[in-house]
Amino acid sequence: MDFTSILIIILVIAAIILFYFVASAIKLWVQALVSGARVGLFNIVFMRFRKVPPKLIVESKIMAVKAGLIISTDNLESHFLAGGHVSRVVQSLIAADKAKIDLKFNRAAAIDLAGRDVLEAVQMSVNPKVIQTPLIAAMAKDGIQLKATSRVTVRANIDRLVGGAGSETILARVGEGIVTTIGSARSHKDVLENPDMISKTVLSKGLDSGTAYEILSIDIADVDVGKNIGAELETDRAEADKKIAQAKAEERRAMAFAREQEMKARVQEMRAKVVEAEAQVPLAMSYAFKKGNLGVMDYYKMKNIMADTQMRDTIGAPDKKKKEDETG
Repeated sequence: MDFTSILIIILVIAAIILFYFVASAIKLWVQALVSGARVGLFNIVFMRFRKVPPKLIVESKIMAVKAGLIISTDNLESHFLAGGHVSRVVQSLIAADKAKIDLKFNRAAAIDLAGRDVLEAVQMSVNPKVIQTPLIAAMAKDGIQLKATSRVTVRANIDRLVGGAGSETILARVGEGIVTTIGSARSHKDVLENPDMISKTVLSKGLDSGTAYEILSIDIADVDVGKNIGAELETDRAEADKKIAQAKAEERRAMAFAREQEMKARVQEMRAKVVEAEAQVPLAMSYAFKKGNLGVMDYYKMKNIMADTQMRDTIGAPDKKKKEDETG
């Protein structure tokens, strides 16, 4: 195969490739032309090389032009390459323009790149959203528990969508405000009679500061009476005091029992000493006999005295028992 044939084949292949790109681009170029959106033919062709879908850019440009908005093709391409949602941004700009909301392309693109749904934000600016809080329990000063739910009507604040807190922060702040309001009420009856005092107090605290939303109203949906927390706490405290008193009484009883056992041990000790002392008497008497300090007659006198003492104890024992029975 000569050089001429190779050159012809290369030209044919190049023509086919060029026809493929140009043919698909011509359709989009004609579509943009008849729609009034000026997008260059070669710009559409080179979008494929920049890995930008031409159809998405052209259709978004046509959508913007038909709505009376002027957005450059380069801005749409750069937003796509940055990872943004081009069609969503264009739709949000159209919705904002129809609703007379001042929203520029750069701000809408920044909101979209920040991870927020810019179209939903514009829709919430026109049509506020209602967020319902979960069941919140709090205790009034009289010890009665109240359970309340509320509906928070919020509107998106476009100026604070970038860097502003979300709806979870709104719910947390509203819940905190409800707990504070109920906790500061003197009686749970005051809250039941005027449930709007909760919404007025919470709304006056400016809970939407630093968030991406503007609170329009806070409405109490339901208030129910819960447990008597104060009575339960008093009961638990009384039960704890009872257990403490029982423990102290048991401690005193144990100490008294230990003291009693100690005294019994001392009595036994003293008795042992008495027995030991009595055991020394015969030895002392024997020693006295040997030394001549004690005679036989002295010994008999001592025996007689001991016998007389024992006889008196025996005679007086029944009277003592009778006296104990009478006093008992």
